[in-house]
Amino acid sequence: MKLLVVGAGLTGAVIAREMAEAGHSALVIDERDHIAGNCHTEPDPDTGVMVHVYGPHIFHTDDDIVWKYINRFGEMMPYKNRVKATVGGSVYSLPINLHTINQLYGKAMSPDEARSFITSEADTSIDDPQTFEEQALKFVGPKIYKAFFHGYTKKQWGVEPSELPASILKRLPLRFNYEDNYFNHKHQGMPKHGYTKIVQNILDHKNIEIRLNLRSEDFAGDFDHTVYSGALDRWFDHKFGRLSYRTLRFEKFHYDGDYQGTAVMNYCDEAVPYTRISEHKHFAPWNSEEFEKTTCFKEFSAACGPDDIPFYPVRLVHDKALLQKYIETAKQESRVTFAGRLGTYSYLDMDVSIKRALETAGAIKAMWKTGGDTLAFVHDPL
Repeated sequence: MKLLVVGAGLTGAVIAREMAEAGHSALVIDERDHIAGNCHTEPDPDTGVMVHVYGPHIFHTDDDIVWKYINRFGEMMPYKNRVKATVGGSVYSLPINLHTINQLYGKAMSPDEARSFITSEADTSIDDPQTFEEQALKFVGPKIYKAFFHGYTKKQWGVEPSELPASILKRLPLRFNYEDNYFNHKHQGMPKHGYTKIVQNILDHKNIEIRLNLRSEDFAGDFDHTVYSGALDRWFDHKFGRLSYRTLRFEKFHYDGDYQGTAVMNYCDEAVPYTRISEHKHFAPWNSEEFEKTTCFKEFSAACGPDDIPFYPVRLVHDKALLQKYIETAKQESRVTFAGRLGTYSYLDMDVSIKRALETAGAIKAMWKTGGDTLAFVHDPL
């Protein structure tokens, strides 16, 4: 069977590999001039530092199968994501932990004391928080909310926190100890030779062909099935309107020496136009001392226009209503499956992208065995 895969990111690469190993042929196309999508990495020509071209990507998962899978195609080095935040001229640790709390309030509380103190700070008048702002105030109270969440969130999403759903904040941790590892997952790491090398190895199979600089709209061919990992509304030529995405803009600069001493520094004050600065040599601590010069990126978030690269979906009320229309229309299609972050209009970490790609490939193989041709979604976008 012949498969067309639109998009050479993690989702497309894993699906193509699974189908190729099952004896099918796969053509993978991408409109960019490189593979690996938004997790593309390459050495900076001026410093030699391996940079995450579209922003920081840290691999973390509790899924043993996914961890084994990515290690099959590249060496994963130990890496802990220890984020810092600049607020009002002071530097704090994130996620919010006991050190952050004590520093912000000028205290030296124990875990139990801090827990009781934050409870007293929280807005207990909010019974059922519906918005990001209400959830934050109920969760941590006004001072922490104003310091770390209000300005940063407004910059990141382009709307007031009072317009965002409470669910966005529910995934942000609050700790009453001094642990500053941003993630709690069992497996955490960074590819020694970058993510692009891993994707290249995944796509390295005799049954896989890759063509770059090729838009799906400009390509015609005879295939038994298509896996589309581009933007869902784009497949339908935005017939119902455009789904809302946020895009990111980066300003690269170099510095002689060590610029900030950490990989990621958030800037939570609303007056600072960028959300964070990433210093990429610190994503590879095993060789960060080798570089005399360092490469940094200021990161700016903005609404995604027609010519911008979509990074993550907004998924507000209007978008969910629009998404429902596209889902219903997509289910009428035959011989096409929508997958990945853009194809399902979902926020997916890399480990979830791999897991879902493996499941999608399995579903397509099962469908072909029964002679079916309709499988719009393996995972419900809603």
